[in-house]
Amino acid sequence: MEEKQILVVDDDENICRLLKMYLDNEGFKVFVAYDGAKALEIFNKTDIDLIILDIMLPVTNGWEVCRTVRKTSTVPIIMLTARDMLEDKLQGFDYGADDYMVKPFETKELVARVKARLRDKPEAEEESGSKPVLSAGNLMVDLGRYQVKLGQEIVELKPKEIQLLYFLLQHQNMVFSREQLLEKVWGYTYYGDTRTVDVHVKRLREKLEKPENTWQIKTVWGVGYKLEGE
Repeated sequence: MEEKQILVVDDDENICRLLKMYLDNEGFKVFVAYDGAKALEIFNKTDIDLIILDIMLPVTNGWEVCRTVRKTSTVPIIMLTARDMLEDKLQGFDYGADDYMVKPFETKELVARVKARLRDKPEAEEESGSKPVLSAGNLMVDLGRYQVKLGQEIVELKPKEIQLLYFLLQHQNMVFSREQLLEKVWGYTYYGDTRTVDVHVKRLREKLEKPENTWQIKTVWGVGYKLEGE
């Protein structure tokens, strides 16, 4: 089995030392960066399989690191930070993070999340290899190019918004709970707040709802959501 390479980015040397010790013991090869600029330098020179990323970093902050990485790569990113507001978590997901963990944290839990992210792929991403383009009425989602069209207009969506829309489109008229959507779209049993799904659905509706649509993302009260097509 090929050795997986993890990049730990945090300006706290004690945290970096602790994570390196635990991840080394699990058989990972660990690279460490204490600022965002160094993290990007290592990422660009090394075949990194997963990034553990703090937000409050010197030189270049974690938001910018995440956004820069996402321009060229889908490598899993776990944000590890003291910022615990829901708005911070949602911003992390908007920038392309796959998971968000708040300090102080349990090291064993973080290692478990690392293993889960390396082991599993979201269903939408996993199944897109054979048929990355799906449509319903005037809506077209091309997951291979991460592009969404409404009629002839390209609509700018965040990566997780596209993945969520693709999954719902892939399973038209099927109802999924918030917990199921977190598992299927975010890639594994997510430890976070299910309001994340509500916010992403709200944003999809704001960007995509038109009177001429022959489909809609419907709330099934007490259960969850579905994309209802013709």
